[in-house]
Amino acid sequence: MSDNSTCSSPMEELHPIFLHHLPSSFSVLLKTRLQAHFHVLDPCDSAEPVSSFLASHAHSVRALVCAFLTPLTAETLELFPSLHLLVGTSSGLDHVDLDYCRRRGITVTNASVAFAEDVADHAVTLLIDVLRRISAADRFVRSGSWPVKGDYPLGSKLRGRRVGIVGLGTIGFQTAKRLASLGCIISYTSRSKKPSASFAYYPDVLELASNSDVLIVCCSLTQETYHIINQEVMRALGKRGVVVNVGRGPLIDEAGMVELLVQGDLGGAGLDVFEHEPKVPKELFGLDNVVLSPHCAVITPESFQAVQDLTVNNLIAFFANKPLEELAVLGTCSRAATALERALMLVGSATE
Repeated sequence: MSDNSTCSSPMEELHPIFLHHLPSSFSVLLKTRLQAHFHVLDPCDSAEPVSSFLASHAHSVRALVCAFLTPLTAETLELFPSLHLLVGTSSGLDHVDLDYCRRRGITVTNASVAFAEDVADHAVTLLIDVLRRISAADRFVRSGSWPVKGDYPLGSKLRGRRVGIVGLGTIGFQTAKRLASLGCIISYTSRSKKPSASFAYYPDVLELASNSDVLIVCCSLTQETYHIINQEVMRALGKRGVVVNVGRGPLIDEAGMVELLVQGDLGGAGLDVFEHEPKVPKELFGLDNVVLSPHCAVITPESFQAVQDLTVNNLIAFFANKPLEELAVLGTCSRAATALERALMLVGSATE
């Protein structure tokens, strides 16, 4: 993907945009890219207090870029009376008060399309790792156990597995497509049945789990999807069932999942996200049927480049009155998102 227009000449007046972010290497790269096309308003560049900076600039801002999971509350959004576009750079938007955006008529975009392939690859990798016990086998070899204990326990076959996708959006579809090509039987649940999808549809997640060997969780975190994967759902998968989560941690009842895994009532889990990041339940560390990664499914140089492309192109399209990519479905924010916002605020204050 490339920018829809070339960099503005020095004689042209650049459109102002506001960059809302916590300090990170990604926001630095994104800001550099944005400055080639827009006048970037960033409180971090100013010696004056943030409140004073906002009082001077926020009233006229029409477009705001929210970098990754930086919390964006209604109180903050109220400081931007002229705001028409909020460009998100993450696939999920649970850190943004979408209900307020809906009431205000603020258009919101996300970056699912930029991350979809990498997250789908990661989801498939987690599943294969859990089934074939690759990470555990690696530890077995490195610890010197092979010569002492002999052959490593058998793993499980992927082909023929019934895989249920929870949330057949951009990421969910890419995940389903990959697993279908590997011989898995795909079904899904989502907000509604997808006319373009040939996979079997179940209207609720419990029915999906009852007809699956694996659940891959890809949906957005909202008030309705908080703990959508509860103990009842996991028990419906059966003792050999596997859960993979590349969505958001609070989509799963983490305490309930840990209990089932420890008791042997759930076959395994591949987890890239956790309910209280960066804290991970210590009970999971000793389980060879659990594979963990530190919320890194989206993190590749290629995906960072793609999200920068998408962000710049959407802003260019907005100021040119052209169609935008990846419009978000606006609904209510979850209670879990509020907890996430508080955690991120603490992280931000610690890095300032």
